[in-house]
Amino acid sequence: MNGAPLLDPVLCRGRQGRLLARLADREVDLVAITAAEHVEYLTGHRWDHRFTPVAALAPDGRCLLVCPDKPATDPAADDVRTYEAKWRSTLRNDQRQASAAVLQDWLTGRRVRRVGLEFSACPPHVGRLFAGAELVDVEPDLLAMRRCKDADELVLLRRAMAASGRMYEAARGMLAPGVTELDVYSTLQTAAVASCGEMLTGTGNDYACGIRGGPPRVRGCEAGDLYILDLGPAFRGYFADTARTIAVDRRPSDVQFAAWERVRDALGLVEGMARPGVRCRDIYEAAREWLNGSSVGSWSSHLGHGIGLFPHEAPHLNPAWNDVLEEGEVIAVEPALYAPELRCGLRLENDYLVTATGLELLSPFPLELA
Repeated sequence: MNGAPLLDPVLCRGRQGRLLARLADREVDLVAITAAEHVEYLTGHRWDHRFTPVAALAPDGRCLLVCPDKPATDPAADDVRTYEAKWRSTLRNDQRQASAAVLQDWLTGRRVRRVGLEFSACPPHVGRLFAGAELVDVEPDLLAMRRCKDADELVLLRRAMAASGRMYEAARGMLAPGVTELDVYSTLQTAAVASCGEMLTGTGNDYACGIRGGPPRVRGCEAGDLYILDLGPAFRGYFADTARTIAVDRRPSDVQFAAWERVRDALGLVEGMARPGVRCRDIYEAAREWLNGSSVGSWSSHLGHGIGLFPHEAPHLNPAWNDVLEEGEVIAVEPALYAPELRCGLRLENDYLVTATGLELLSPFPLELA
C-alpha cells in the first residue's frame, strides 16, 4: 500500500465497542456485517467490489473477519478466516456464497437467538444462516456512528482532499478554449493518483463544461464557458467532495463575477453560522435567502451533506431532513447559482470539520473564477 495509512486497529476496536454498547439493551447474541464499507469501518481493511468479506461481532467483543486473502497487516479481529475467491486465478461468481459458507462453519455450535444485521445490505446467503432467530436492524446505528469521524478516518479524508487540491491545480494549468472535457478528465485523474500514490476508490462525477454537471464528453471547451468541476476523489473508501468553477478563457463577464461573489459569500455565511447544535434547516434557509437575493441566477438544490465512506452521508443541509450538527462531523457545503446568462452557472463547494467552536476548512484551495 505504498506506506499509506490504514485505519487504526485500536480505533476500529473502539468502534466495535461503541456498536455493542448501542445494542446492549437489545440483547443481541451476534452482529453480522456484510456491507464492505462497514467491514472496513470496524476491522480497518477493505476489498474492492469484486469481493465479499463478512465480519461478525460477539457480545464479549470478539470479532471474526472472513475475507478473500490474509490482510498484509493485522486487522481489528480476533479470528481471520479466508475463503477461496479465485480458482486458478479466475474470480468466482459466487463470492457471497463462498464467504457465507465460512461464516456458517464458524457459527457451528453457537446458539443465536437475536442477531443484528444491516437490513438493506444483508443478502439471503447470510440471512438464511439465522433462520428462526429474531433479526435486529443495526444499519441505523452504524450510520449514526459514522457521522462523527475518528482520527484515523480524518487522515484518509485529508488525503482525499489533498488529491482534490492537486486536481484543481492541474485544471487551472490546462484549461483553455478547445481543450476537450475528456482531456481534462484524464489529466485530473493522473493528478489525483499521483497525489494518493495508488489507485483511487472514486473520482467524482462532474467533468462536463458549460452545463451543471455530468461525465466528460468529446467536446472542446469554449471561450465564455464556466466549467463546474465537482470532484470527489476517494482514498481507501473515504470520499472528498469539492467544487470549483473556472472561466475557461480566464475572462469572466461582469455578471458571472457578480454571481461568483454572491456564491462565495454564501460559503462565508455558512461558516459564520455552523457549529454543534445548530439545525441544518436553519443554515439552509439562511443560504437560500441570501442566494435568492442575487441580481442574477437562481438556486433550488441542497446546500450540502456529510461525507465519509459514502459521497452523501448525514448530516443533510437539506429541508427534507431535520438534522442537527454534531462535533466531529465532516460536511461538504455547495451553494450555487444557475442562469442562461451565466453560461449555465457556477457552484463552489468546500469540505469542513465541525469543531466545538465552528467549522475548520479542510479544502483551502483557491476559489477564484480566473
